[in-house]
Amino acid sequence: MKKTISQIFKHPVSRVLTQTVVIAGITFALTEITFRIYNKINPSFVFRDRSYNRWRRKPNARDFNFNLNSHGFKDVEFTQEKPPGTHRILGIGDSFSFGIVPYHDNYLTLVEEGLNAEGKNVELINMGIPGMGPEDYLSLLTNEGLILNPDRIILSFYIGNDFIDNYLLSLDKDEEIFYTVAFFKSLMALNAKFKGTDYNPQNLEYDDDKPTLTDEAYREIVVNASRMFDIEATDGMFLSMFEDAMRDIREIKRICDSRNIDLSVVIIPAEVQVDPNLQAEVIQTFKPDDPEGFDFEYPNRLLRDRFEEYDIDYIDLLDDFREASQTDRLYRPNDTHWNIAGNRLAAELIERHLLKQNLETEAGSGE
Repeated sequence: MKKTISQIFKHPVSRVLTQTVVIAGITFALTEITFRIYNKINPSFVFRDRSYNRWRRKPNARDFNFNLNSHGFKDVEFTQEKPPGTHRILGIGDSFSFGIVPYHDNYLTLVEEGLNAEGKNVELINMGIPGMGPEDYLSLLTNEGLILNPDRIILSFYIGNDFIDNYLLSLDKDEEIFYTVAFFKSLMALNAKFKGTDYNPQNLEYDDDKPTLTDEAYREIVVNASRMFDIEATDGMFLSMFEDAMRDIREIKRICDSRNIDLSVVIIPAEVQVDPNLQAEVIQTFKPDDPEGFDFEYPNRLLRDRFEEYDIDYIDLLDDFREASQTDRLYRPNDTHWNIAGNRLAAELIERHLLKQNLETEAGSGE
């Protein structure tokens, strides 16, 4: 005789299984809600957030001898309302703007100090967030920057990865529907790959001479990022990424013009562009018999030509960094970022450029 459904669920084993499924479902739902609330308050890369918050630092977190502000930016606290008579500048960029050096050695901090030492009443807010790209720069400006009524935007564009960042972001569309699944996937991935590190800005003194990566790991990064300099290989894919980045920069320019906000783009060179030894390694890897096949200034020329076409103010640091690199190290060993000397040189060049433009000391009319 066939059992009815009600009889099946009256069986002790079936009842236990049913209760287990219900409890598991409730637990999963509560966990999912908890993760979503947590990620909303404290965004984390674990949940594959495609917004610019995916690598944002925690508010008030310790960074060497400095506490980040309540927005997670590497700067002091600021008010939404601009102080009277203040020329407010927003520094927007990725990990270069955020900086791997202590706050007081960061180039944006130094620019602010230098301009004020020249008698300019300037507030420069560092809004750098690691991992951002041109699409994120535009989002950050519209979501959090415009409300601060800035007079100028300093947009830092890093040659090393800002062309490809939008492309990589577009590939990351396979976000997990459930945050709980994403959490456990990330946990397993970290457990499989993590080998330990002694880098902890909270507890360590900054060491300007300490390599960040091994020689092998850093050389791999440099070589992989150098295909844009191969004249023959720089085909439609790179030019497509270039145009994608330019669309975001042009939109930033359009927004700034509509609100009477000045815009200056700082073109940050990759170390391979200023270091002949790294260039030799790249050429040896790709074209040992055709050293002329590489043009390490090619992306900069593209940017300069386009910026001039669209009347976008820019500061290309390549020539000055190339010259200074002949006698001084400007990048942290085995790291894509500037050391303290690199930050100081960048600050001097940016400050000089702004002073030549007769930087206004009074607030602009941005709305």
